[in-house]
Formats: sequence, C-alpha cells, structure tokens
Amino acid sequence: MKRILITLIGTVAGLVALLDFKTQHPVTPSGGLPQAGLPQTSTTPATATGGATSPSTAPASSSRSSTASTAAPARQYVGDAITTRYGIVQVKVTVAGGKITNVGFVQLSAFDDHSAQINQAAAPILLQETISAQSARVDSVSGATYTSDGYVQSLQSALTSAGIR
Repeated sequence: MKRILITLIGTVAGLVALLDFKTQHPVTPSGGLPQAGLPQTSTTPATATGGATSPSTAPASSSRSSTASTAAPARQYVGDAITTRYGIVQVKVTVAGGKITNVGFVQLSAFDDHSAQINQAAAPILLQETISAQSARVDSVSGATYTSDGYVQSLQSALTSAGIR
C-alpha cells in the first residue's frame, strides 16, 4: 500500500512538472529583418518619380524606353526555413535577368538573447557577401557558424528554385 501511494504521488508530481515546463520561444529582432540589394539605377522616365513629362523633358531617343521594356522582370524566391541549433533561418531572394538583385530574411529567429545578438551581427555580412558573390558560395561568419550554415542552405534552395546554381 505504501509503494502504491509513493508511486501515485511521484507520478502526479512528474505530471505537474511536465505541464509546467516552459519551452523557449524564438527571439526575433526588433526593427525589421535585414536585407541587402544592388544599387538601383533608374531607367524610367520622369513620370515614374512623380514628375510630369513634358515634350521638352521627354527622352529624345527611344533606346531608354526600349531598354526598360526589354529588361527581365524581377522575381522573388523564398528558400526553405532551416532550423539550426540556435534558431530558424529563412531567406528571400530577388532575381532579375539571372542576377541576384536583392536578398533578405523572411525569418531570422534565435532561441536565446545571445544567439539573437550573434544573428544581428552576422546577418548584414552574409547578405552583402551574397550580393558580391552572386551565389550561395559565401564564407561563414566567424562566431556564427550555425546561422551561416542555415543561411547558405536556405539561400541555395531559393537559388535552385530560381534556376541559379
């Protein structure tokens, strides 16, 4: 009888402890997720910026307007969400004419504040290296190996969807 009582109390205590267990929730950076892109070059007439086009300010040759109309449209591709040991990484890439024009994060979360600080420091470096390399072949950021690996995996899945190796 004594053993049954001890077993029952132990089971109830374990069940209470299990139900009271709090899991870690991802910490997301405040102020938005970082992104990087190529410098924008304007190939559109003045009406795109809000100015009025008059006969004296309209482009004299049609080469500018034909360049804008034949340029490949930009398409966005979202990579896989990669769960690393310290958080979740997911990348979005904008591709135009086979070239990466913009890259940013859809998700960049951390399971603790220290990992969030590491992600905040590593994210801009990874984004700029992607724009420079124009591929997923970027160096890992020292001290942010898991974030870097998750970033590369998500980036590669987005680039594969875009048809870029």
